Amino acid sequence: MKHHATDAHALAAAYALGALDAGERAEFEDHLRTCEACRQETAEFEATAARLAAAVAQVPPASAKAPVMAAIDGVRQLPPRLPAPASAPAFGGLLRRRALSLALAAGVAAAALGGVTVWQTQHAQDLEQQARQVQQQLDAVSAVLASPDARTVHGRATNGALTSVVSSERQNAAVFTAAHLPTPGTGKTYQLWLDRDGTMIPAGLIDHDGTVVLAGDPAEASAVGLTLEPAGGSARPTSAPLLLMALPA
Repeated sequence: MKHHATDAHALAAAYALGALDAGERAEFEDHLRTCEACRQETAEFEATAARLAAAVAQVPPASAKAPVMAAIDGVRQLPPRLPAPASAPAFGGLLRRRALSLALAAGVAAAALGGVTVWQTQHAQDLEQQARQVQQQLDAVSAVLASPDARTVHGRATNGALTSVVSSERQNAAVFTAAHLPTPGTGKTYQLWLDRDGTMIPAGLIDHDGTVVLAGDPAEASAVGLTLEPAGGSARPTSAPLLLMALPA
């Protein structure tokens, strides 16, 4: 992949992640008023960010409501939250706060029930582990999306799924996003591939709408492929490609 200077069209991901400074944000918002492609791309990135944050959400058991409501009267109200200093990093608020606040809220609800049973302890540990995994995924995805040299291509798979690939030479990484991806079916999964001189290299699995970081080094790859494979994936494609999309040059 070759380096390209950043232009307005390359800022959609950084805008969606809150990674632009005030001046850049104002300029990009002016650009959005006249660029339908960037408006659509920004909406897709914002939807992806929301899905990543929602990954740590947990549906509490019905039995949790009564003890939690009873405990509210004994919980001290928090002081008002003051605005963050102007020097705080712009990205420090968006995805991390969404993901971690959901995990912490679930943890507080569990604590209100007493936190003394084995189920509660295991549940809290599961939430903590899930929050760490989501945080790592957020960090990896956001590093690519917010990179100044991020380049984007869009495609449509033969099964109707809308796809995007964002790559960054600086990060030496690429992320794949799918929307309207049909359910793969029992015993099946979608597998991603990197095309290196005609050889398809496994690059990860995806079985529902969302964003994943492509496994492997995309620097020497020319395209990204998508196939339907047996659960767990395959060493080589076993079906016709649903998508073969050139990586951003």
